[in-house]
Amino acid sequence: MLKNKITLITGASAGIGQACAHSFAREGSHLILAARREDKIKALAAALTKEYGIKTHTIVLDVRDRLAVNTAFESLPEEWTNIDILINNAGLSRGLDKVQEAYYLDWDEMIDTNIKGLLWVSRAIMPGMVERDGGHVINIGSVAGRQVYAGGNVYCATKHAVKAITQGMRIDLLGTKVRCSSVDPGLVESEFSEVRFRGDKEKAEPVYQNFPPLQPDDIAETVLFCATRPPHVNIHDILVMPQDQAAVYASYPRGIK
Repeated sequence: MLKNKITLITGASAGIGQACAHSFAREGSHLILAARREDKIKALAAALTKEYGIKTHTIVLDVRDRLAVNTAFESLPEEWTNIDILINNAGLSRGLDKVQEAYYLDWDEMIDTNIKGLLWVSRAIMPGMVERDGGHVINIGSVAGRQVYAGGNVYCATKHAVKAITQGMRIDLLGTKVRCSSVDPGLVESEFSEVRFRGDKEKAEPVYQNFPPLQPDDIAETVLFCATRPPHVNIHDILVMPQDQAAVYASYPRGIK
């Protein structure tokens, strides 16, 4: 079903984005891999081409930069212009500060990446999908887009925005054959917490030790499920949680043995 389709993945250098790249490559999709870390995506592209025999195209891109986003996609080689699937995965969190104590640049980074970045990329890609009357936008949301936790104020707000934008996209696309889905994970073991704490591994590692978390592959397979339904089926949204996490603020302290 995905053989020879073109899939664009943002934030493809690690975590869920990297796992999605493997899952979609396995199904024969050619990939546009976009991320800020050139060495990571070039190495990933080479590995995927070798393992699955697919074509890849890499873009060094910070989705916060609207002009860079526009330039990147306006200058795509002809064979890469008809993007079938867009996976808006790029996103991050910074800190766990209370609103009255937070650093405004952390807010800027989260809002500019998680909301504006998703919009810039979507605005660049979706017109082509509408014109061709086909395609699929899959936004990576979060349980934080459904519930709020202590210290998550602005991050949760950005993911609530992703949920609202996704719903708005579906309304705007009504009457076309372009589908729009969101996949909302609970706790996933990735670079997420290390990024949140700016590389402080001592703070990041305990996040994943209270109970067995989801793995990036779990989310990638869920994204793949959304993308491989029959054309008349659109998965609106999926919430995926670890067995031991009932809510963003409720988990069973099983510990990892």
